[in-house]
Amino acid sequence: MPDTNTLDPMVLADVLRVASAPDFEQWREQIRRTGGCSNPIHLTGWSVVKDKATGQVLHHTDTGEQPGGRLRVACGNRRASRCEPCAYLYAGDAYRIIRAGLAGDDAIGIREEIRERPRVFLTLTAPSFGRVHNIPDTGACCRCGIHHAKDDPALGTPLDPETYDYAGAVLFNNHAGELWHRFINRLRRELATRAGITQTAFRETARLTFAKVAEFQDRGAIHFHAVIRIDGPDGPDTEPPSWATLDLLTDAIHAVRKHPYVSVTVPATGDQPTRVLRWGKTFDVRPIKAFGTDDVSEGKVAAYVAKYATKAAEATGTLDRRIDELTELDRAHVPEHASRLIRACYDLDPIYPDRKLWAWGHMLGFRGHFLTKSRAYSTTFGERRGVRAEYRAEQQRQTLGLPEPDTTLVLAHWQYAGHGHTPGESALAASIAHDIALNRETAREERQDLPGPRRHQP
Repeated sequence: MPDTNTLDPMVLADVLRVASAPDFEQWREQIRRTGGCSNPIHLTGWSVVKDKATGQVLHHTDTGEQPGGRLRVACGNRRASRCEPCAYLYAGDAYRIIRAGLAGDDAIGIREEIRERPRVFLTLTAPSFGRVHNIPDTGACCRCGIHHAKDDPALGTPLDPETYDYAGAVLFNNHAGELWHRFINRLRRELATRAGITQTAFRETARLTFAKVAEFQDRGAIHFHAVIRIDGPDGPDTEPPSWATLDLLTDAIHAVRKHPYVSVTVPATGDQPTRVLRWGKTFDVRPIKAFGTDDVSEGKVAAYVAKYATKAAEATGTLDRRIDELTELDRAHVPEHASRLIRACYDLDPIYPDRKLWAWGHMLGFRGHFLTKSRAYSTTFGERRGVRAEYRAEQQRQTLGLPEPDTTLVLAHWQYAGHGHTPGESALAASIAHDIALNRETAREERQDLPGPRRHQP
């Protein structure tokens, strides 16, 4: 139960209403099965399990028997700002997917020998759009003459907002996906050139695979972190050719970053000049080690990618949803710098109608997916969801005493009936989510205390 001493009286009254209802235990079990989801989807309908041979009804479920006549299922949102329990699950899937492509995973069917492939951790950043408050690596003062604390809200904001290129910043974010595609396409060509083979021969003997995550810097500019690996022509199951070395991959990446092809020209229109968008000067490429204590070991890279897979532009102070009117910025107390970036999206939208800048104003112009990967990198989120669905189905089958699934037929009809919680339900769901998280942490600590060799923990 939540701490009743800290609750608003109206919320407390609703908590007591929900907790005293005769179907409270059913409701709590539903929410527990969602992982404590803060914004569950409500469904109405029924499902029937029949024997395939005889047509006999073995089990029948109807939401009329559920609390409020509804079944609640997890929203599945990846954003931690929207639903922390579902984001935790998404991050876990992301960690498993990324690490499988680095260390292998028997359950997924990726061999441990994949550790021997050439692979690097790459960071591509945005160029400068004007001087901002920062903490120099040298330990010196910021250009403003102040030593900023790490949590200073001034970090990333312009020293002179009036001369900062807000239009250039949101246009860069908007074209970042195209810049990435150009980078990875040019990298394939560069690898073939360095190997002394044609692009056709490259495709027949090797395959470039990657997984990348987007991250917003304090200044609201997007940058990418990527795992890049060279496989054989059919992906993880095939060995790369002998010419595919770590040094060759690293040298090719350095060459690609400077190549003119890896840029996007935005033509002049309206009052906006021609802009040539390209990656910034800050650039980092490092080999990924199987083990170690530095920041580029397999486990740390996977954890880093998983962490940012659940975040978005709201980390800069903007909203985590689409914005209908500029007045929402004042009502939501959006910081000045983020507000100016959003207003730039609004102002530029009619000038570049095909870029849909205002539709993506809450993302400061960025319109791509936060976590993407090439097809052959490892497994997929769909596969991970399928594994959980099969596990839950097997649990239910055993609980209900149903026969093997290949002898039964499931008929179902579900309809959307709303989403979310009442204030009291929300407080109770948060308490359930806290208990689930605490139990997970306790179980993890117990596994770490077990004797004998252990797999790396995130």
